[in-house]
Amino acid sequence: MRLSFGQELRQVQKQVLAPRMIQSMEILQLPIMALQERIEQEIQENPVLDVQEEDPDLPDAPQEERENPDAPAESERELVVDESSNDNTEDFERLLEMNEQFPDQFDERPRPSRNRIDEEGDRKHDAMANLVSRPPSQHDYLRDQLGYFDLSPETRAMAERIIYSLDSNGYVPGPLEDLLDANATAEDLRRAEQALKIVQSLDPPGIAARNLRECLLLQLKPDMPHYELLEALIRNHLEDIEHNRLPLIQRRTGYSIEQIQEAIDELRKLNPKPGAAFGDAHVPVVTPDVFIEPTDGGGWKVRLEDGNTPQLYISRYYRQLLSSGKAKPEEKEYVKRKINAAQWLIESIEQRRNTLTRVSQAIVDHQAEFLNQGPEYIEPLKMQQIADKVGVHVTTVSRAVDDKWIQTPRGIFPLKRFFGGGTVTASGEEVAWDKVRLKLQEIIDKEDKSHPLSDDELVKELAKHGITVARRTVTKYRKAMNIPSSRQRRDWTTQTSANGKKS
Repeated sequence: MRLSFGQELRQVQKQVLAPRMIQSMEILQLPIMALQERIEQEIQENPVLDVQEEDPDLPDAPQEERENPDAPAESERELVVDESSNDNTEDFERLLEMNEQFPDQFDERPRPSRNRIDEEGDRKHDAMANLVSRPPSQHDYLRDQLGYFDLSPETRAMAERIIYSLDSNGYVPGPLEDLLDANATAEDLRRAEQALKIVQSLDPPGIAARNLRECLLLQLKPDMPHYELLEALIRNHLEDIEHNRLPLIQRRTGYSIEQIQEAIDELRKLNPKPGAAFGDAHVPVVTPDVFIEPTDGGGWKVRLEDGNTPQLYISRYYRQLLSSGKAKPEEKEYVKRKINAAQWLIESIEQRRNTLTRVSQAIVDHQAEFLNQGPEYIEPLKMQQIADKVGVHVTTVSRAVDDKWIQTPRGIFPLKRFFGGGTVTASGEEVAWDKVRLKLQEIIDKEDKSHPLSDDELVKELAKHGITVARRTVTKYRKAMNIPSSRQRRDWTTQTSANGKKS
């Protein structure tokens, strides 16, 4: 291999995305709430952007003025486009001085009425009054209970250290020695064990356990049904219970299958994660980007949720400033760049609206049977099919449906929910994987629990319904649906009753 310095001329072909195209893709990918935040940010950063607002208390304006009172003419849009990216940091202060010198030029919109201001204040007050109060944390809840104990300062400090070391499930995350100082004595360890017992006596039961077995034992009470059997199951047979090895437990404990099953039912009433109740129970609110409405012909029509999205336009003052020729060169350059950026944003938002509408309508048209009859009628669909139908690249479809939700008569779904592959039935018909999963769940729900179907038998049952899949596919879907294996689904009490004897 020869190494040398020199110049070489090569011709290569590569794709370079313009900043305008990058911004358009970013805007397309934003969900409705993120889009509104982006618009608010752009309004604050770009002084030439203005928001069209309508006041219901004012008389109706002419239609052309109400749609866009300051929409620039097409010739003006072409004149102000400038690709310069020079930075003029002092121009913003000059624009603020203009705002003070010509206040009337900036006050272009109608002022809201007194009633409008009062209504807005009432809405903000109601929103503040309805804020959800912050629930107490796990640490605060336990520390409050600790205040009722008469403890020495050293023991109390150790108990608080244990409380603040608990994980989100309420467990001590490691050996108790890890909470002690490096030069701790045997007396310090004894005090730590005493403090641990005090914390474990607090509410909720099972808190501050070091493992699952200790957590369940802390929740046992002598007056509970099957107390002795429960204790034996927790101490020696948790793994056997997990794998449904009830006959083995029967042989080792001497209890009947029925008694063991009753004890397991009581065991399921205990809480394996006592600290999880203090976790953040806040469920994020989903705001649909797309709504569908029935048409007179029996079909469906999509409608975007953009009523709360600000309607942007470019301020008349700055356009007049450019056309008047009175601005200084640096001021003119600054305003040109800001108007250019504002035009890009407005056009990107409009392009997002058009693309999302067309993509959503194509999805709804393809999945009409799903909307009319239910999830079991969903059709296999790939993004490339929608891209070909709409006439865009497949990556555009991917960005359009990313993190977007649609409100349907069947509920609220992410747009990606309607995409998925499928398999071919014995008759040659293509069936979506969602339909396969629904049929698999139906077969398992109807099986004989004393002799549950193995994965090989599930493959045969699906074949009887015309669905041909491999065993590994059945296993994969069963695990994804959190369905236990045939051994774990087996009901030993039913089999014992049928045989009239112990298994």
